[in-house]
Amino acid sequence: MAKVQNLETVEAVEHFTDDLFWFRTTKKGEWARPFRPGEFVMIGMGDDNTTRAYSIANSPDDDGIEFFSIKVQDGPLTSRLQHIKKGDTLDISTRPIGTLILTNLNMYNLDHDKPRLWCISTGTGLAPFLSIARHPEAYEYYDQVIITHTCRTNDELVFRTELESHGAVVYQTVTREEPADGVFTGRITDNINTGKLFTDLNCDEFDPTRDRIMICGGPSFNNEIRAMLEARGWEHGTMKSPGHFVQERAFVETL
Repeated sequence: MAKVQNLETVEAVEHFTDDLFWFRTTKKGEWARPFRPGEFVMIGMGDDNTTRAYSIANSPDDDGIEFFSIKVQDGPLTSRLQHIKKGDTLDISTRPIGTLILTNLNMYNLDHDKPRLWCISTGTGLAPFLSIARHPEAYEYYDQVIITHTCRTNDELVFRTELESHGAVVYQTVTREEPADGVFTGRITDNINTGKLFTDLNCDEFDPTRDRIMICGGPSFNNEIRAMLEARGWEHGTMKSPGHFVQERAFVETL
C-alpha cells in the first residue's frame, strides 16, 4: 500500500444519510503522478497509524480530491472520519494506485460499432465510477457508459442527476424498501442472472464482443460477479494482461 505522507485540508463535507457521507479536500501535495480515473489513495487522520484505501471520486482535472464513505461507528477510521468538518486536515497519500482503470480492459475483439462500458457498483463502490464518468476518457472509447448502483434504501442512491449530465446511463436498485420513481428493485446480481437488468434497460445482455465491465463493491459482491463472468468465459484484466472485466481488490468491508 502507498504510504500516507501528505497533509490536505478538508474543503467541504456532506452527510447524505446516517450511514453515508461525502467530503472534498485540497490537492496541494507533490503527487508522484496525476491520478487516473478509478484509482485510490490511502487516508489517515494523522494521530495514529490507522489508514484505509479510498477511491477518488472526482476527475483528475479538478483542483481538489473527493471521497465517498460509509460510517462505521466502531470502525478504526470512520468512527472518527465521519466527524470531520471544513478546515480539518487529513493525511492523504500522493501515490494513487488501483485496478479499476480503463487500460486494464482489453479493447481488442470488440466487433460492435458501439461498445459499452458497464460500471457495476454497490454502496460506496460507486466512488471510482464517479471519477470515470466525470472524465472524458471513457466516452472516447465507449459509445455508452452504463453505471449500476445498488443500495439498501433510496436515500443512499446519490449523484444520479450529475452522472446523467455527463452522458452516463444510470441504473439504480434498492433492496430493503420500495423503489422511488426511476429506481428499480432487487440485488444487481439477481437482476443480471434473471435478465431483469436488460429488460429494465431495454438492451441486449452482456456480450464479450461488445461489452467491458468494471466491478466495485464489498468482497462478497465482487467475488460473486467475478465468478459469474468467469463461468461465462470472460477474462479478468490486469496491468500485465488486459481483459474483459476488472474489479477493485482493495475495497474493505469495515472502515
